[in-house]
Amino acid sequence: MASSYELKATVRERVGKGAARASRRAGLVPAVIYGDKKPAVSIELPYKETMITIEKGGFLSQIGTVDLNGEKVSVIAKDFQLEPVRDFLVHIDFMRVAADAKLTVEIPVRFLNEETCPGIKRGGVLNIVRHTVEMVVPANAIPEAIEVDLADADLGSSQHISAVKLPKDCEPTITDRDFTISTIAAPAGLKEADEGEEGAEGEAGDA
Repeated sequence: MASSYELKATVRERVGKGAARASRRAGLVPAVIYGDKKPAVSIELPYKETMITIEKGGFLSQIGTVDLNGEKVSVIAKDFQLEPVRDFLVHIDFMRVAADAKLTVEIPVRFLNEETCPGIKRGGVLNIVRHTVEMVVPANAIPEAIEVDLADADLGSSQHISAVKLPKDCEPTITDRDFTISTIAAPAGLKEADEGEEGAEGEAGDA
């Protein structure tokens, strides 16, 4: 199972708010590893290296490795908390990942052929309804993104999940409807012009 990052960690001997504050004062981030039918383990990680990893992007949708006193543990970050005023990292929740596991993660949406999209060339605006799609994916093959091709998208069109070629063994968690990912919306000026033309045609018909 490929790993996108590796962080060194040590076991936290003490837990609780006081111990967590002491870790932060020492330049460490409190965290916990749970799951895979094993006991939860409280750990701490170096703050600087951990923040660099998070700021690279995709932290919640990548398999990583935590080197815990020499034991390599495959994990995925399920959540992390930032102090609201300073955006200071205060805690991370990791889940252990088995090689054959299936995970539910948010996969980014990537749009192709925006520069040649007929609707955009006519002045339309790409309205992104979903920047990510929640999907069930294999732990050993998490896709970087799903791709929406706009090559044939005209004004007023909608791009639905059914039109997307999904990676192998990946499926959206929403299965009861063909949900919209994006639309190509007409600019306000064009809408007003169309409405004016429709009104004029109606008046001419009335006459």
